[in-house]
Amino acid sequence: MDKTTIGVAIDIPEPWGGELTAARLAAGDRVAEYVPAHVTLLGPTEVDAADLPGIDRHLCEVARSHRAFTVRLRGTGTFRPVTQVVFVAVAAGISECEQLHEAVLATSAIRDPARIAARFPYHPHVTVAHDVPPAQLDAVFADLAGYEASFAVGGFTLFEHDDGGRWRPYAEYRLATDD
Repeated sequence: MDKTTIGVAIDIPEPWGGELTAARLAAGDRVAEYVPAHVTLLGPTEVDAADLPGIDRHLCEVARSHRAFTVRLRGTGTFRPVTQVVFVAVAAGISECEQLHEAVLATSAIRDPARIAARFPYHPHVTVAHDVPPAQLDAVFADLAGYEASFAVGGFTLFEHDDGGRWRPYAEYRLATDD
């Protein structure tokens, strides 16, 4: 059976997305060239390609059953020494991100233990440097320590990893609103 790699994320809107992507590039993290700033709901996960339509239907239901919310980003954090990552912290909207993460996983096409290895507990954040030299990690940590942004989250995106190593949007999902 053909496999594909997917991910689910909340995109960071402009101008903040561009700012954080630029900071990641400035830190020397080349991943920023093809992965814009985001909050991950589901990290890279291999699934059967034939399961994509079912995953899409599941994510439509997830979006319908969760309300739009606000995220506030504030300051920096790190996962060092476990992993060489510096991030901008999610200061508000944490529980909504956690609920979306759990709901995204609530399908056998994704949750199958053979398909997803949860190495670390879910922690919503925006990566701004990963696997770069310690001096660059320290610099981005200090440079963004006072960073603040607040924005409405109206949806999330399912991405598929293409043969060229880039993440391509597969579908976008709108969260429920009061309208």
